[in-house]
Amino acid sequence: MGYSYRDAGVDIQAGNEVVERIKPAVARTLRPEVLGGLGGFGGLFKLDVGKYPDPVLVSGTDGVGTKLRLAFQMNRHDSIGQDAVAMCVNDILVQGAEPLFFLDYLAVGKVVPGRVSEIVGGVAKGCEMAGCALIGGETAEMPGFYAEDEYDIAGFSVGVVNRDQLIDGSKIQAGDVLIGLPSSGLHSNGYSLARKVFEPYSLGEVFPELGEPLGEALLRPTRIYVQSILPLLPEGEVLGMAHITGGGLTENVPRVLPAGLGVQIDTSAWDRPPIFALLQRLGDVEWPEMYRTFNMGIGFVLVVRQENVAAVTKKLTDLGEKSFVIGSVVQGEGVSY
Repeated sequence: MGYSYRDAGVDIQAGNEVVERIKPAVARTLRPEVLGGLGGFGGLFKLDVGKYPDPVLVSGTDGVGTKLRLAFQMNRHDSIGQDAVAMCVNDILVQGAEPLFFLDYLAVGKVVPGRVSEIVGGVAKGCEMAGCALIGGETAEMPGFYAEDEYDIAGFSVGVVNRDQLIDGSKIQAGDVLIGLPSSGLHSNGYSLARKVFEPYSLGEVFPELGEPLGEALLRPTRIYVQSILPLLPEGEVLGMAHITGGGLTENVPRVLPAGLGVQIDTSAWDRPPIFALLQRLGDVEWPEMYRTFNMGIGFVLVVRQENVAAVTKKLTDLGEKSFVIGSVVQGEGVSY
């Protein structure tokens, strides 16, 4: 009797079991605009042109990076999907877009239905937090390419904004103010450096400044800022936004500024999660490198006029969001601390 696909390491039945397991989680993310269900060759979404009469579609794609290695080491897979969603929806949010839907791509060495269901469950949770629908995805079993207990995950999101409400930073001028929203920790960036610094230590070690196992602090998922930001936008007070990802404040804030402008940031304006000071101390990492690699406790930045600071920060407070005035826009280039 000849070889079968299963003999080659691909279990179609296990893949079918995954689809059945994830259906309830996916169903919780659905929006009225979604047409059809899981199993089609493409996800269907009918755009609401009543709400968006002059729509601009905004798309973003990303993965989780080497943070995945920690999930493997800890055998914890229920939150890594949230990271994948966050890295995409926070990016399109920067331009004022409401995330509409998300699709994921999961490549595994071996389909273990329970583990895959955990991963996709995290994706679904992230979509619920962002208010977007999980309308499709792909799980690819690739034996011989990935180890049986390893995988990679990426995804993309599509959002929409009316053209006259698109936020591109073009109205920003010197004297405008930066408002920072706190991160939950490292989010999903800088993990190649972080893993190198923490390599000699056990993920179960409880450092006094952390008050929890190291692995818990490192695996904490990326925050999703959609529900805190979208309600602010109709008034037109937000002139620009930046999602603080790889490159930190140093690289990401200037991306939204017009030519000839820079920012001055007051690093004493917010409390950094203790994981950053621990990482800097154990790795003897220079502070400029820290701010160029990690978010340093600020995951999202808004730019507003000075006269609108009080109104915007009050709205954020009313939405249950912390915020900090962290600096201002100045003549020049780049970021000064």
